[in-house]
Amino acid sequence: MSYHQPSMSCNCSSSRSISSSRSRSISSSSSNFDEYQWVINVGRALEKELGDDDEDESPVSIFAVPKTLMSSNPDYYTPQQLSLGPYHYRRADLHEMERYKLAAAKKLQNQLHSHRFENLVEELIKLEPKIRACYHRYLDFNAETLAWMMALDVSFLLEFLQIYSVRETKMLSRVPSRMSHLLDYSKNKSAHHAILRDMVMLENQVPQFILRKVLEFQYLSAELADDILLSMVIGLAKELSPFKMIELPKTKNILEHSHLLDFLYDIIVPKVEESIEIVLEEAADQIKRDHQQEEEGVGVDSGYVEQILTVTWSMVSQLKITPVRFVKNISSSVTSKLNLSWTILSKLKNPDDPETKESITGTNKPPLAEEITIPSVTQLSNRGVTFIPTTGNISTIAFNKEKAVFYLPTISLDLNSEVMFRNLVAYEMSNASGPLLFTRYIELMNGIIDTEEDVRLLRERGVISNRLKSDEDVATMLNGMSDCNCRCVRMTKAQFLDKVIEDVNKYYDSLWMVRLKKFMKRSVFCSWQYLTLLAAVLLFLLMAMQVFCSFYQCVRIFHVDIFKTS
Repeated sequence: MSYHQPSMSCNCSSSRSISSSRSRSISSSSSNFDEYQWVINVGRALEKELGDDDEDESPVSIFAVPKTLMSSNPDYYTPQQLSLGPYHYRRADLHEMERYKLAAAKKLQNQLHSHRFENLVEELIKLEPKIRACYHRYLDFNAETLAWMMALDVSFLLEFLQIYSVRETKMLSRVPSRMSHLLDYSKNKSAHHAILRDMVMLENQVPQFILRKVLEFQYLSAELADDILLSMVIGLAKELSPFKMIELPKTKNILEHSHLLDFLYDIIVPKVEESIEIVLEEAADQIKRDHQQEEEGVGVDSGYVEQILTVTWSMVSQLKITPVRFVKNISSSVTSKLNLSWTILSKLKNPDDPETKESITGTNKPPLAEEITIPSVTQLSNRGVTFIPTTGNISTIAFNKEKAVFYLPTISLDLNSEVMFRNLVAYEMSNASGPLLFTRYIELMNGIIDTEEDVRLLRERGVISNRLKSDEDVATMLNGMSDCNCRCVRMTKAQFLDKVIEDVNKYYDSLWMVRLKKFMKRSVFCSWQYLTLLAAVLLFLLMAMQVFCSFYQCVRIFHVDIFKTS
């Protein structure tokens, strides 16, 4: 393989003068930043070698993962085995895969009819500005390095995608022996799934037009290249899409997507036109919800009242009266009970105190304030709501208030699901100009799924197809992922999803059992100060009656041993 310096072949004299003057002034540096190549790239960008029309420029589609998401758990966004594209090209721990890329490139070279692999690289060099325009981050590679990188990565990627071709063609051959442990037609090997996870990461994408270009160069036919690529991406989508029952498009329009992750996002998330007023009302709605929660006393645990009654009953049960015995110990008994009553009051003075809440509920983990307000699957099922699976994507989510039926799309979850979900959220956060629909869907699933019991109910109804080890793993995955998103991603509005959430809440709140529970929470549970005082007064009255009866023989007066408990 021959290499040449593409930077020295610039056709503009201004670029050459800038390059020569700048090269004389560049000093040696330990930094990875290539100042000389940076100047060359700036000169080429100003010259617009691909033309002067802004409409011809490719929009940015391959973004760096936002730092707020990356900091939560980098492993979900950073490739662990395979680097595709320039963002992670220099990582030493991923260099092992380079030999497999070379093997795929050699196989591609043998299939070229009248060209050499170097000719393919030269064609990609011509597309250098268009390739750079797809990446959000600055690429400090020269044109030839970038072209060779793309040629090797796409050779491997096309070799891998052959596994998912939905139709057999004579041109799609089997995997070479040296790559057989990585590319698995049975799709069961761990290395195969590791590559799949790396392929769906946002920072590991390759522009799809390069795949089309390589296939066209290989088969000398743009139409045949489109047919083959179409079969590959549809087969991959069937494997990776969480909505298995969805009907995938068969037209070649899907080849216009920016990259594989963009295609997956498009078939999962419906295109919904949202009014801008929804975004403007977001802050007002949040304030309204906070005020409503404050009025309803949300956050006061009902276990607090239970603790008051339990402790009071425990003390009353200790009042086993034997008059002569009590007279001998009256002083110490009254003193100890007064001290204990003060201890009770000090412990129960504030149910919202972290220590008090921990003693009541057994945990000091407060619920996330960002989590949407919606009953869980178990709560809804106990109130007569039926969950019915649908065939489609997020757009099929609905709630029928008359029939109490909650429609949710069938979703399949496996080892790759969390990585794909997180990177879809990152892509939506970076690219979507409208509402974050997929993020809102994840928030909805987190809202209705709290425990493994919720997952079990949805699995039995056919809404969830669980390919993980247990239902608990599904609950942990969805809640853990959404917790991260709630902290890192702004709350979003999605009109039709918010309408579903609103309908569910209205139905649930209209039930008399729920109304009674909320009434008790507002009228009784929120009055903890009065209940504490009432318990203390009752305790003092009982002790006063105990003292009175010890002196005046209440048994003889009432002729009934009302205090005798044993």
